[in-house]
Amino acid sequence: MRQSALRRFLNALFLPYLPLLIVLFVLLFPFYWMVLTSLKDLKELFDYTHNPLWVHAPSLDNYRFLFEKVTFGSWAINSLWVSAVTTVISLVLSVAGGYTLARLRFRGVTTIGLLIFITYLVPRTVMFIPLAQVLAQIGLLGKIGALTVVYPTFLIPFCTWLLTGYFRTIPIEPEECAMIDGCSRIGAAIRITLPMAVPGILTAGIFAFTLSWNELLYALVYVSGEGNKTLPVGLISNLAQRDFFNWGPLMAGATLGSIPVMLVYFYFMDHYVTGLTSGAVKG
Repeated sequence: MRQSALRRFLNALFLPYLPLLIVLFVLLFPFYWMVLTSLKDLKELFDYTHNPLWVHAPSLDNYRFLFEKVTFGSWAINSLWVSAVTTVISLVLSVAGGYTLARLRFRGVTTIGLLIFITYLVPRTVMFIPLAQVLAQIGLLGKIGALTVVYPTFLIPFCTWLLTGYFRTIPIEPEECAMIDGCSRIGAAIRITLPMAVPGILTAGIFAFTLSWNELLYALVYVSGEGNKTLPVGLISNLAQRDFFNWGPLMAGATLGSIPVMLVYFYFMDHYVTGLTSGAVKG
């Protein structure tokens, strides 16, 4: 009887959460391994006589290496600046485009929305030469500012498509009432619709910031010079050389580089959930 009760208790306690535990393990183990590797010195890293899933002699030498031997701080500042600027540019243009496609009725609106999304699906490698020619003509090729021109080319189409769908879920009646009371369409959109669209705008902003922060290909092709490197380019070009990977500092850089994205998600997800639960219209 006791064994049967214990078995029922264990089944009720663990079985409902077993799939969740498996998913958490799969998702969190790479991050755990990254942090673990960043705390190991080179000798322990290749010492297979110890348990590889634990640190026996924790050390911060890999983190000191980033700030003393390479310009990690400069890479992080460049990435933060580029991500912030491109996110703002992409959101401003995407909000305007998404609102226009969702609210205004004109010939070809559906086709325009489809073409905008198809633009996002175009492979980035196809755009290398055209974008390089544009950057050369405006004098930004090789400079960090080139990324603020290039990144919106793939951020704006997706964010516009995302926000178009979100604007369509917002009731139009409050906006129409504001226009009847004397507001212009732009005034009604700013005062009524945009506050309701905050969850969708935050989602698009998180998407834009994350892609900008992690982007490697364009930053590697269009930017030159040690002082202009972003974080992914700096880590790859300085810590991964031919057949040797400096795993300790590389994982330390990846750990520090993941912190801004984690903070963005932790902070804005709270506002995102609040916006969803509060509802678009309050009675």
